[in-house]
Amino acid sequence: MSAPEFVAVGHVTLDRFGDALRPGGAALYAAITAARLGLSAGILTSHGEDFPLELIPPRIEVVSVPAPSTTVFEHQHTCGDRTLRVTSAAGPLTEADVPDDWRDAALVLLAPVMNEVDPRLAAAFSDASVAAEAQGWLRGLGKDGAVRTVRWDAAAEALRSFQAIFLSAADVRGQESAMSEWVQRVPIGVVTAGRRGALLYVNGDRYEVRPRRAAEVDPTGAGDVFAATFLARYRRDGDPWEAAEAATCAASLSVEGVGWSAVPDAANLDAVLTEYRRAA
Repeated sequence: MSAPEFVAVGHVTLDRFGDALRPGGAALYAAITAARLGLSAGILTSHGEDFPLELIPPRIEVVSVPAPSTTVFEHQHTCGDRTLRVTSAAGPLTEADVPDDWRDAALVLLAPVMNEVDPRLAAAFSDASVAAEAQGWLRGLGKDGAVRTVRWDAAAEALRSFQAIFLSAADVRGQESAMSEWVQRVPIGVVTAGRRGALLYVNGDRYEVRPRRAAEVDPTGAGDVFAATFLARYRRDGDPWEAAEAATCAASLSVEGVGWSAVPDAANLDAVLTEYRRAA
């Protein structure tokens, strides 16, 4: 069996919003985005028996490392800020977990949610463009499972393996000077800032990416949609500025529905991207 064109690595999760519980996780949102943009997609993950695999679109291939529990996040949104609490966690993901027939994947996104992905796993994909969403390596657990920001002490070593890195402004709050060093160590870096757009770094040079207005319903997964769209478009066109504009539009569209319901397909994205550029 051939490798998926796009492989996302990280925990699928169960996300609790009040009384509602739905599947999530950065790897899941990223893989769904890649699939809707026309790429074959796969997820390398770990979860317990309670995770509803049947809710993942069937065209996405899933390789699961069994675990006693699924990673569960409790979400709270207050005055535009999100707070998270972890009530259970699945197992770690290492290079040994990568299927042999996936090692030829063209695009790989390491997408940890809670420090579960070993960055050295990138070595399993010798011919791939490997990128990372760093949010999971910037998270630690405080009292009662509350998620707090921690230093990414292994950044210098990890970044040697990545062609691109994606962060959000919330991820690096209080670590802006470290972030400035991280984006100098990779060919492409992106720091997203929601309604304020994003910063794109190409070989260390900084560019502003203007936002697209959206009627926000649910911001969950927007950064993951951005990352996957950027990688798909950059692979197609080789233009980081075009890829950043497309990713901005895709992320803004995704927040206009609950969960991944509003993640765009290629035709929808192209139409909105044309309007976005006309408004420049």
